[in-house]
Amino acid sequence: MKRRDILKGLTLLPFAGSTSAMEVRVPQNSNGFTFLSDVSRTSDTELADRGRKILKSIGVEPFVNCKGTNTIMGGSVARTEVRLAMEAVATLNVQMDELVEGVGKRLSELTGAEWGLVTAGAAAGIKLCTIACMTGGNPEKLVRIPNLNGFEKTEVIIPAGMRTVYDQSVRTTGATIITVENEDDLRKKIGPKTAMIYVEAEKENFMSLETIVKIAKPLKVPVFVDAAAHILTFPNVHLAKGADIVAFSGGKGLKAPGSSGLLLGRKDILMSAWQAAAPHHGPGRDNKVGREEHIGMLAAVERWIEMDHQKEMQTWVSWLENIGKEASAVKGVTYRIRMPDPKLVHHVTPYLFITWDPAKLNVTGQEISEELGNTYPRVGVAIYRDEPGVTGISLVGYMMVPGDDKLAASRIREVLSKKREAKPVIPLKSPAINMTGHWDMDIEFYNSSEKHLLFIDTQDGNYFSGIYKSRFSDRVINGTIDGDLIHMQSTWVVPGDRIQTTFRGTVSGENVSGDVDMNEFLSAKFSIKRNRSAIVKQKIVFPKGRPQGGNFLI
Repeated sequence: MKRRDILKGLTLLPFAGSTSAMEVRVPQNSNGFTFLSDVSRTSDTELADRGRKILKSIGVEPFVNCKGTNTIMGGSVARTEVRLAMEAVATLNVQMDELVEGVGKRLSELTGAEWGLVTAGAAAGIKLCTIACMTGGNPEKLVRIPNLNGFEKTEVIIPAGMRTVYDQSVRTTGATIITVENEDDLRKKIGPKTAMIYVEAEKENFMSLETIVKIAKPLKVPVFVDAAAHILTFPNVHLAKGADIVAFSGGKGLKAPGSSGLLLGRKDILMSAWQAAAPHHGPGRDNKVGREEHIGMLAAVERWIEMDHQKEMQTWVSWLENIGKEASAVKGVTYRIRMPDPKLVHHVTPYLFITWDPAKLNVTGQEISEELGNTYPRVGVAIYRDEPGVTGISLVGYMMVPGDDKLAASRIREVLSKKREAKPVIPLKSPAINMTGHWDMDIEFYNSSEKHLLFIDTQDGNYFSGIYKSRFSDRVINGTIDGDLIHMQSTWVVPGDRIQTTFRGTVSGENVSGDVDMNEFLSAKFSIKRNRSAIVKQKIVFPKGRPQGGNFLI
C-alpha cells in the first residue's frame, strides 16, 4: 500500500458521522481522572508478564489479539487509565445509588446525552431497558416479571432483518417479540401493547432509524438502538436521529472494563432501568455492576474524549505495516492495508490482508489461522475470504497492544515460511455401514440426557442425508462415512438464534458413538443404534363405509 494513501486515511477520526461530530468540546470543569497520567505504577509490560504467569499456572495460554473484539476472546484490553481508576476505588465503599447518580450526571456532561448508565455489558442493557419500558418504574410490575399478566405493554417490535442472537435479552423478560417486515407492517403492528422497538444499528439498511422513529414518536413508543460495536460520536449519531436509548459495549472500541456496557439517552427510562438492576431486587438483580466498573467506564469515556484518535490510528497502521512487511518477505506473499470508511461508526480500525496463492505455498488461510491460534506463541487472526487462486488471513490493529506487532510479525513469517508439500488427494475409504434407515439417538449433555431420532433416507457411496429430529426441531442433516469414521452436521436456524451441531463418531457393528460439537455451546456425547421395526403380519382391511357408533375399539 502506498504511504500517501495511508496518511490520507489517517485523517479519518473515530468521531465520524458528520463534521460537527468531530468537534469535541471537553467540559471545562476539572475531573478526578487527570492525575492518573502521573501516577507511579507498574509498567504494562511487567503487568502482562505477571498475568501470563498467573494464566499459565492454571493451564491457560494467552494470545496476541489481531482478530477483533469478540467477547469469547476476552474483548478489548482496558486502557491504562481505566485500570488505574478501577484500582483507585477498589478499596473504598460507596452508596451505589449515589454513585450511579454521580456517574450518570458526568456521562451526560461528557456526551451531551440526557443521561448515562453503566450496565453489565450491552446485552444486559437490552434486558434492563425492556424491563423499564414494560414497567414504567412501577415496582409492583417489576417484581412480577416475567409474569406479565395485567401489564399494558408486553410486546417488543424488532424488524425482521434486525433479529439477532441478542433477542434473548428481550425474551428473558417475558416480552413477546413482534417481527415486522417493512414500514407498512410496522404501522399495522405497533400499538398500545408495544413497549419498545429494538433496532440493530449495523442493519439499518433493512429499515432506517429515521423511518422507525417517525412512526414510533407520535405513539410515544421508545426506540432502543443496539450499537454495541460502534464508537462514541458527539453528538451521538443515533440519538441525533431520534433514538431514545443507545447501548455500547465496554469491551470493544471504548476499551472500558470487558464486563461493562454503556447506555445513553432519556433519563426517565435509564432511571427505571437502574431501578431494575442490582443492588435492587427484581428481575435485573443478576445485572450487578461493581463500583470498579462504574468508575472504569466513566474513565474510558473521559479518556475517549481527551485522546488523540488520529495518533492512535497512526499507531495501529504502523503495527500492521510492520506485520505486512515481515510477511511479504516470504516469496509469493503480498499484503495491503484497508483504511476504515469515513462514514462508518462501528469497528473503526484499519485492516491488514495478507494473501497468497494456495497452490504455490500449499496451505490455505484457514490452515494458517488454525496453526497460529493453536501453537505457541499464539496469535489470533481472521480468515481472508478465499477467491480463485487467492487465500489468506486478515488482521486488525485496534485490539493490539505495544509489542504485539513484533511477536505477530515473527510468528506469521515463521508459519508462512514452512516448506509444505502439495497434499495428495486421499480418497475416502469404503463405508463400513449403510446409514439409510431409522436410528435412535442418545445425547448426553453436561447434566442431562435426551433421546433424539435420525431418519436417513439417502446414501450415495460415502455421503448421506436425512432428517435429524430433536425435542424442539426437525432439521436436515448431512454426513460422510470414511471407513468406520462418521461425520454429520445439522444447523437449526430460527429468528435470532442459530445452533450448529457437528457429530464425529466411530462405527461398531450396527452402532455409532462419539462426540458432539455444539459450536459456542461447547460439547456433548452421542450414540445411535438402528431401530428395526418389527413386521406385523396382519392383513389390512380398507373400510367399506363411514364408521358408526359402537364400532370403535376401546
